[in-house]
Amino acid sequence: MAYDCVKVIVVRSGSAILFSEFGQKPVNVGDAVILGANVLCGSKPEGHITVTTIYLDTDYVIDQVFWQHAGLLQDRLEAQGLAETVYSEPAQILRLGEERSGMLMPWLDELVERSIEGGFARNFYRMQAVWFSIAHVIAPFVKVSPVRTRSSQRAHIRPTLPRHRQFAPLRAEARRAAELLHQAPAEQWTLDALAARVHLSPSQLSRVFTDAYGKTPLAYLTMLRAEHLARSLRETDLPIETAMREVGWRSRGHAAQQFRKYVGLTPTRYRQLTLRAS
Repeated sequence: MAYDCVKVIVVRSGSAILFSEFGQKPVNVGDAVILGANVLCGSKPEGHITVTTIYLDTDYVIDQVFWQHAGLLQDRLEAQGLAETVYSEPAQILRLGEERSGMLMPWLDELVERSIEGGFARNFYRMQAVWFSIAHVIAPFVKVSPVRTRSSQRAHIRPTLPRHRQFAPLRAEARRAAELLHQAPAEQWTLDALAARVHLSPSQLSRVFTDAYGKTPLAYLTMLRAEHLARSLRETDLPIETAMREVGWRSRGHAAQQFRKYVGLTPTRYRQLTLRAS
């Protein structure tokens, strides 16, 4: 069978022969199996086998990769590319050993119990904590492919979420500039015009704003416009081009490009998915 999700399978007792991308291999107590999305895997128990399987939505895994490497990645699209490069083996058997796999059993039992009883929203944080405890044990055994990553200045070019922030007190000028952008995201702001409103030079404003919010004022403005456009696509039936103009973008091609960088989808695809969900 193949599933459209990542599967983590922990052997609790017994043994089996697995058939997957790695060929034919035995698994026993102390082993865990990781299968990528849409990877076929079959098994033939040797007598009996008991396992616990964790199903991980692929987007959820990509989000974890993104935040784990947030200082080096521009957006979720790049996180997906990194994940595909680093975790290039579609199926792996992790030889944890009985002692390490034994550490997982109480967490697996709790995860199963909370999954069965429902109330996912109520148990959300505890289930995340349990999963991260399991991941912390198995992650060192996952085979990864080497990849070169480099840190570069992202603040000027991408409307991504803030990071590399010191969370120091905000300078009044930076806070006021952010307020102006929030109040009028559709205005055709320039760095010079915004700097004049807060009585700083353009270079000073760019520096203090980036220190405060992790991106330049104009990249921050792009983020706001993408968020406003997403809300309009979800909550109104305005034509997409009209919605783009209302948030301040004059060029449909430029708007679609910037929206995709921030959201990960084109405006057309985003609206299709939100309509389907409703």
